[in-house]
Amino acid sequence: MIDSLYIAATGMNAQQQNVDTIANNLANVNTPGFKKVRVSFQDMMFREVARASLPGEPAMSRLGGGVSIAGTTRTFEGAELRKTDSPLDLGIRGEGFIEVTTADGSTGYSRGGTLQVNRDGLLATSQGHVLKAAIHVPADATALAITPEGRVLARGGARDAVDLGRIDLARFTNPAALQPMGDNIFRPTEASGDARPGRAGEEGMGTFAQGHVESSNVKLVEEMIELMIAQRAYEVSTKVIQASDEMMAMANGLRRGG
Repeated sequence: MIDSLYIAATGMNAQQQNVDTIANNLANVNTPGFKKVRVSFQDMMFREVARASLPGEPAMSRLGGGVSIAGTTRTFEGAELRKTDSPLDLGIRGEGFIEVTTADGSTGYSRGGTLQVNRDGLLATSQGHVLKAAIHVPADATALAITPEGRVLARGGARDAVDLGRIDLARFTNPAALQPMGDNIFRPTEASGDARPGRAGEEGMGTFAQGHVESSNVKLVEEMIELMIAQRAYEVSTKVIQASDEMMAMANGLRRGG
Protein backbone atom coordinates (compact mmCIF):
# COMPACT_ATOMS: atom_id res chain seq x y z
CA MET A 1 0.00 0.00 0.00
CA ILE A 2 2.82 2.40 0.92
CA ASP A 3 4.59 1.62 -2.36
CA SER A 4 1.77 3.22 -4.32
CA LEU A 5 2.36 6.51 -2.50
CA TYR A 6 6.01 6.64 -3.50
CA ILE A 7 5.31 5.48 -7.05
CA ALA A 8 2.66 8.18 -7.49
CA ALA A 9 5.08 10.73 -6.02
CA THR A 10 7.66 9.90 -8.72
CA GLY A 11 4.97 10.50 -11.33
CA MET A 12 4.11 13.89 -9.83
CA ASN A 13 7.77 14.89 -9.66
CA ALA A 14 8.43 13.84 -13.26
CA GLN A 15 5.39 15.70 -14.57
CA GLN A 16 6.37 18.80 -12.60
CA GLN A 17 9.72 18.82 -14.39
CA ASN A 18 7.88 18.26 -17.66
CA VAL A 19 5.65 21.28 -16.97
CA ASP A 20 8.75 23.35 -16.12
CA THR A 21 10.27 22.45 -19.49
CA ILE A 22 7.08 23.29 -21.37
CA ALA A 23 6.87 26.59 -19.48
CA ASN A 24 10.40 27.46 -20.61
CA ASN A 25 9.47 26.65 -24.21
CA LEU A 26 6.42 28.90 -24.02
CA ALA A 27 8.39 31.69 -22.38
CA ASN A 28 10.84 31.65 -25.31
CA VAL A 29 8.26 31.55 -28.09
CA ASN A 30 9.52 34.94 -29.35
CA THR A 31 13.24 34.39 -28.64
CA PRO A 32 15.17 34.44 -31.95
CA GLY A 33 16.83 31.12 -32.70
CA PHE A 34 15.42 29.34 -29.64
CA LYS A 35 15.05 25.56 -30.01
CA LYS A 36 12.35 23.79 -28.04
CA VAL A 37 13.13 21.04 -25.55
CA ARG A 38 11.33 17.76 -24.97
CA VAL A 39 11.44 15.60 -21.83
CA SER A 40 11.95 11.83 -22.08
CA PHE A 41 10.67 9.47 -19.38
CA GLN A 42 11.82 6.04 -18.27
CA ASP A 43 10.51 3.49 -15.80
CA MET A 44 12.51 3.06 -12.62
CA MET A 45 14.11 -0.14 -11.37
CA PHE A 46 12.03 -3.22 -10.79
CA ARG A 47 12.28 -5.27 -7.63
CA GLU A 48 11.11 -8.71 -6.66
CA VAL A 49 8.28 -9.02 -4.20
CA ALA A 50 6.72 -12.09 -2.63
CA ARG A 51 3.28 -13.13 -3.85
CA ALA A 52 0.79 -15.89 -3.23
CA SER A 53 1.35 -18.85 -5.54
CA LEU A 54 0.32 -22.40 -6.18
CA PRO A 55 2.57 -25.26 -5.07
CA GLY A 56 5.51 -25.65 -7.39
CA GLU A 57 5.24 -22.16 -8.87
CA PRO A 58 7.70 -19.30 -8.23
CA ALA A 59 6.65 -17.24 -5.25
CA MET A 60 8.16 -13.97 -6.49
CA SER A 61 6.89 -11.21 -8.74
CA ARG A 62 8.52 -8.09 -10.18
CA LEU A 63 7.11 -4.69 -9.24
CA GLY A 64 8.03 -1.39 -10.86
CA GLY A 65 9.25 1.54 -8.79
CA GLY A 66 7.72 4.43 -10.72
CA VAL A 67 8.98 6.86 -13.36
CA SER A 68 11.95 9.18 -13.71
CA ILE A 69 13.30 11.70 -16.22
CA ALA A 70 15.58 9.96 -18.72
CA GLY A 71 16.78 13.26 -20.14
CA THR A 72 15.87 16.24 -22.26
CA THR A 73 16.27 16.56 -26.00
CA ARG A 74 16.60 19.83 -27.87
CA THR A 75 14.84 19.81 -31.24
CA PHE A 76 16.75 21.57 -34.00
CA GLU A 77 14.04 21.37 -36.62
CA GLY A 78 13.90 24.37 -38.92
CA ALA A 79 12.07 27.54 -37.98
CA GLU A 80 10.75 30.41 -40.03
CA LEU A 81 13.17 33.13 -41.10
CA ARG A 82 11.60 36.46 -40.26
CA LYS A 83 12.53 39.35 -42.55
CA THR A 84 13.80 42.45 -40.76
CA ASP A 85 15.76 44.23 -43.53
CA SER A 86 18.43 45.11 -40.96
CA PRO A 87 21.88 44.48 -42.54
CA LEU A 88 23.25 43.17 -39.24
CA ASP A 89 20.53 40.55 -38.80
CA LEU A 90 21.81 37.20 -40.03
CA GLY A 91 19.86 33.96 -40.23
CA ILE A 92 20.88 30.51 -41.42
CA ARG A 93 18.69 28.81 -43.99
CA GLY A 94 19.31 25.11 -43.46
CA GLU A 95 21.88 23.23 -41.44
CA GLY A 96 24.85 24.77 -39.67
CA PHE A 97 26.17 26.94 -36.82
CA ILE A 98 28.37 30.02 -36.72
CA GLU A 99 31.53 29.55 -34.68
CA VAL A 100 32.12 32.25 -32.05
CA THR A 101 34.52 32.99 -29.20
CA THR A 102 32.76 33.34 -25.86
CA ALA A 103 33.69 35.70 -23.02
CA ASP A 104 35.83 33.04 -21.29
CA GLY A 105 37.82 32.41 -24.48
CA SER A 106 36.22 29.07 -25.32
CA THR A 107 34.50 28.21 -28.58
CA GLY A 108 30.73 28.27 -28.93
CA TYR A 109 28.30 27.81 -31.76
CA SER A 110 25.36 30.02 -32.64
CA ARG A 111 22.45 29.86 -35.05
CA GLY A 112 22.96 33.52 -35.91
CA GLY A 113 20.84 36.46 -34.88
CA THR A 114 21.58 40.16 -34.60
CA LEU A 115 25.24 41.05 -35.12
CA GLN A 116 27.14 44.15 -34.06
CA VAL A 117 30.53 45.74 -34.63
CA ASN A 118 32.33 45.80 -31.28
CA ARG A 119 34.76 48.47 -30.08
CA ASP A 120 37.66 46.64 -31.73
CA GLY A 121 35.88 46.76 -35.09
CA LEU A 122 35.14 43.02 -35.12
CA LEU A 123 31.85 41.42 -36.03
CA ALA A 124 30.23 39.91 -32.94
CA THR A 125 26.86 38.71 -31.73
CA SER A 126 24.57 41.13 -29.92
CA GLN A 127 25.79 39.57 -26.62
CA GLY A 128 29.41 40.39 -27.48
CA HIS A 129 30.66 36.97 -28.65
CA VAL A 130 33.18 37.63 -31.44
CA LEU A 131 32.84 35.61 -34.63
CA LYS A 132 35.68 33.09 -34.97
CA ALA A 133 36.20 34.29 -38.55
CA ALA A 134 37.56 37.57 -37.08
CA ILE A 135 35.87 39.86 -39.59
CA HIS A 136 37.30 43.37 -39.08
CA VAL A 137 35.02 46.16 -40.30
CA PRO A 138 36.75 49.42 -41.33
CA ALA A 139 35.73 52.50 -39.37
CA ASP A 140 34.69 54.30 -42.56
CA ALA A 141 32.41 51.47 -43.77
CA THR A 142 28.91 52.74 -44.46
CA ALA A 143 27.27 49.46 -45.51
CA LEU A 144 27.83 45.75 -45.04
CA ALA A 145 26.70 42.98 -47.33
CA ILE A 146 26.81 39.27 -46.47
CA THR A 147 26.33 36.89 -49.37
CA PRO A 148 24.48 33.56 -49.02
CA GLU A 149 27.90 31.86 -49.17
CA GLY A 150 29.17 33.91 -46.22
CA ARG A 151 31.34 36.51 -47.95
CA VAL A 152 31.34 39.81 -46.04
CA LEU A 153 31.63 42.94 -48.19
CA ALA A 154 32.02 46.51 -46.96
CA ARG A 155 31.28 49.72 -48.81
CA GLY A 156 32.42 53.18 -47.83
CA GLY A 157 32.09 56.45 -49.70
CA ALA A 158 32.88 56.10 -53.39
CA ARG A 159 35.05 53.02 -52.90
CA ASP A 160 34.25 49.71 -54.49
CA ALA A 161 33.11 46.91 -52.19
CA VAL A 162 35.94 45.46 -50.11
CA ASP A 163 36.00 41.75 -49.29
CA LEU A 164 36.51 41.48 -45.51
CA GLY A 165 36.54 37.70 -45.29
CA ARG A 166 34.16 34.76 -45.13
CA ILE A 167 31.98 33.35 -42.38
CA ASP A 168 32.00 29.56 -42.41
CA LEU A 169 29.55 27.16 -40.84
CA ALA A 170 29.95 24.04 -38.74
CA ARG A 171 27.63 21.12 -38.11
CA PHE A 172 27.41 18.16 -35.76
CA THR A 173 26.52 14.51 -36.08
CA ASN A 174 24.01 14.81 -33.23
CA PRO A 175 23.09 18.48 -32.67
CA ALA A 176 20.33 17.49 -30.22
CA ALA A 177 23.09 16.64 -27.71
CA LEU A 178 24.68 20.11 -27.80
CA GLN A 179 24.94 21.82 -24.42
CA PRO A 180 23.05 25.14 -24.25
CA MET A 181 25.00 27.96 -22.61
CA GLY A 182 22.44 30.76 -22.95
CA ASP A 183 22.58 33.73 -25.34
CA ASN A 184 21.73 31.30 -28.16
CA ILE A 185 25.18 29.71 -27.75
CA PHE A 186 25.83 25.96 -27.72
CA ARG A 187 28.88 23.87 -26.92
CA PRO A 188 29.70 20.39 -28.18
CA THR A 189 29.55 17.35 -25.95
CA GLU A 190 30.81 13.82 -26.32
CA ALA A 191 27.34 12.77 -27.52
CA SER A 192 27.08 15.55 -30.11
CA GLY A 193 30.47 14.80 -31.63
CA ASP A 194 33.06 17.32 -32.73
CA ALA A 195 32.23 20.22 -35.00
CA ARG A 196 32.68 19.57 -38.72
CA PRO A 197 33.45 22.89 -40.45
CA GLY A 198 32.39 23.63 -44.00
CA ARG A 199 31.50 26.41 -46.38
CA ALA A 200 27.97 27.72 -46.60
CA GLY A 201 26.07 26.27 -49.53
CA GLU A 202 28.43 23.33 -50.04
CA GLU A 203 28.00 19.63 -49.20
CA GLY A 204 24.55 20.06 -47.70
CA MET A 205 25.51 23.00 -45.50
CA GLY A 206 22.98 25.82 -45.11
CA THR A 207 23.26 29.33 -46.50
CA PHE A 208 23.12 32.77 -44.93
CA ALA A 209 20.14 35.10 -45.15
CA GLN A 210 21.10 38.70 -44.44
CA GLY A 211 18.30 40.89 -43.16
CA HIS A 212 16.54 37.89 -41.59
CA VAL A 213 16.31 36.47 -38.08
CA GLU A 214 15.47 32.85 -37.33
CA SER A 215 12.34 32.60 -35.22
CA SER A 216 11.84 30.20 -32.33
CA ASN A 217 10.68 26.74 -33.44
CA VAL A 218 8.19 26.59 -30.55
CA LYS A 219 4.64 25.97 -31.78
CA LEU A 220 2.08 27.35 -29.35
CA VAL A 221 -0.65 24.81 -30.14
CA GLU A 222 1.68 21.85 -29.64
CA GLU A 223 3.01 23.22 -26.36
CA MET A 224 -0.50 23.88 -25.02
CA ILE A 225 -1.52 20.32 -25.85
CA GLU A 226 1.62 18.97 -24.14
CA LEU A 227 0.83 21.16 -21.14
CA MET A 228 -2.70 19.74 -20.85
CA ILE A 229 -1.40 16.16 -21.12
CA ALA A 230 1.20 16.82 -18.40
CA GLN A 231 -1.44 18.41 -16.19
CA ARG A 232 -3.76 15.41 -16.56
CA ALA A 233 -0.91 12.98 -15.84
CA TYR A 234 -0.06 14.95 -12.70
CA GLU A 235 -3.73 14.88 -11.68
CA VAL A 236 -3.91 11.09 -12.12
CA SER A 237 -0.92 10.65 -9.80
CA THR A 238 -2.64 12.77 -7.14
CA LYS A 239 -5.71 10.54 -7.49
CA VAL A 240 -3.53 7.49 -6.81
CA ILE A 241 -2.24 9.10 -3.61
CA GLN A 242 -5.79 9.94 -2.53
CA ALA A 243 -6.97 6.38 -3.24
CA SER A 244 -4.02 4.88 -1.33
CA ASP A 245 -4.69 7.19 1.61
CA GLU A 246 -8.35 6.16 1.71
CA MET A 247 -7.41 2.47 1.57
CA MET A 248 -4.99 2.90 4.48
CA ALA A 249 -7.68 4.77 6.42
CA MET A 250 -10.08 1.87 5.90
CA ALA A 251 -7.39 -0.63 6.98
CA ASN A 252 -6.69 1.41 10.12
CA GLY A 253 -10.39 1.52 10.88
CA LEU A 254 -10.86 -2.25 10.92
CA ARG A 255 -12.10 -3.70 14.20
CA ARG A 256 -12.12 -7.29 15.36
CA GLY A 257 -15.54 -8.84 15.71
CA GLY A 258 -16.40 -9.80 19.25
